[in-house]
Amino acid sequence: MASSDELMKAIGAHGQWKMRLRNAISTGKLDVPVETVKAEDQCAFGQWLKTLTTVAAAEEPHLAAVKQLHRDFHKVAGQAAALATTGKRREAESILDDGGTFANASAKLTDAIMAWKSELGR
Repeated sequence: MASSDELMKAIGAHGQWKMRLRNAISTGKLDVPVETVKAEDQCAFGQWLKTLTTVAAAEEPHLAAVKQLHRDFHKVAGQAAALATTGKRREAESILDDGGTFANASAKLTDAIMAWKSELGR
């Protein structure tokens, strides 16, 4: 069963990635391996999503969309992390800038999580 608290924690945690990636762009270093950033099941939200069963999926119409958007978010964050840690600052910045793929993936994930949270309140 979905939890409003888990959904709100996810929004905050994924919002922090922009700051972490900006820091990686300026320093060329990241506190976790790029492969970890790319993996959607290495963050707390991804681990929580994995615990939701197929029964929960039938009860939670937002689950499939959020899982896919979460996967997309980590893929793009991983791309930005890889560029940032290999000295390709300009390319990494373009992914994070407004209209960039990270910004778009983050906004879509946040919107989907908020829609799910809103549905829980009914």
